[in-house]
Amino acid sequence: MTFNWWFVIVGALFIVMALSNSILRRLPLTTSLLYLLVGLVLGPVGLGLIRLDAIEQAGWLERITEVAVIISLFTSGLKLRTPLSQKRWQLPVRLAFVSMTVTVALIAGAGVFWLGLPLGAAILLGAVLAPTDPVLASDVQLEDPFDADRLRFSLTGEAGLNDGTAFPFVMLGLGLLGLHELGEGGWRWIAVDVLWATAAGLGVGWLCGLLVGRLVLYLRTRREEAVQLDDFLALGLIALSYGAALLVAGYGFLAVFAAGLALRSIELQAAGEKPSEDVQAVARQGAEKEVPPGSESAPLFMAQAVLEFNEQLERIGEVVVVVLVGGLLATFLPPPAALLWFVPLLFLVIRPISVWIGLLGSNTSGLQRRLMAWFGIRGIGSIYYLMFAITHGLPGDIARTLTAITLAVVAISIVVHGISVTPLMSLYSRRTEGKPA
Repeated sequence: MTFNWWFVIVGALFIVMALSNSILRRLPLTTSLLYLLVGLVLGPVGLGLIRLDAIEQAGWLERITEVAVIISLFTSGLKLRTPLSQKRWQLPVRLAFVSMTVTVALIAGAGVFWLGLPLGAAILLGAVLAPTDPVLASDVQLEDPFDADRLRFSLTGEAGLNDGTAFPFVMLGLGLLGLHELGEGGWRWIAVDVLWATAAGLGVGWLCGLLVGRLVLYLRTRREEAVQLDDFLALGLIALSYGAALLVAGYGFLAVFAAGLALRSIELQAAGEKPSEDVQAVARQGAEKEVPPGSESAPLFMAQAVLEFNEQLERIGEVVVVVLVGGLLATFLPPPAALLWFVPLLFLVIRPISVWIGLLGSNTSGLQRRLMAWFGIRGIGSIYYLMFAITHGLPGDIARTLTAITLAVVAISIVVHGISVTPLMSLYSRRTEGKPA
């Protein structure tokens, strides 16, 4: 297909996306489902305009998904307008660390005993499929920074954290396959891949977000200077935190999430936990309203303007990657027979068990726990980890097996979660209306 046709297809898709957005909100499906169908139509089973090989072209697929994920992680951090000292944070931390670890272990067990995979490949499969997705899960995440709902907060925080906390298990799987140095007795994996990389990623990201946020607020409030181009501020902070974390061998995914949290924390300290309705109204108008330098609304406006720009980038990344996933699916048809039992096992057994273990003793309601168990949406993060493993020398037979399973899981997640999100979240809203978050 010529490059000219790509202009036509991409332009038409963006126009349809813009015109159909309000209609799709009223239907029991998500935009991701539409993009997946577009990818299938454009792929080999349809018009044949997209012809990709996930193994041979893993390098640039890794970069595309990498960019999409870091933008979404930064957005997730900006949405979480809750002080880190509050107990509300216990739920996403439990889900991102405890539940994700249990998920990796259970998937690895299924991979070894029922899929016949080597231990390293089984752990790698668990690490690829364990993280929930910050891009495709936007419909169950916080609607705005002032949303205090426990379910939405937990799913947003989980998706932001576990795309970084899955990395040690990716490295463990690669190490057991002889593709990464683990050290004698696993000391290097524990010291570097678990402890240092996690702490460095969070620390570098938080520091970058803190410094940039304070500088911008100083210029806007103390010096009363109009700092414009919030889109450049967002892109600059994402690139700075991500690159700086990688330079010190930290996890960049955790860094961009922490940078978003830090930027929001600066705004929270300046504007207060419960700003006036007038200040909130100005912030919700975001970039559409110009806020004069020195205004009481300047902190909220800064964070909201950056958030709105990032959400637009996030949607573009979602379109590109999900369309590519739809195009890639045809290269693995017919799907492995094992998917007939593996996908139900993952969504209906492994995810609920891991959530139940992670939330033991918590004050969540039964409905909230059931919805957290169901909305373990898999997506772009899983594709990234898979491509990362392939570019790091994953053997061809294992690579094709894991690719077929991962693409199928992501596609099925887009369909089943996309169809169920509107009715289930509407039910949740009705059940919890008037109740404390």
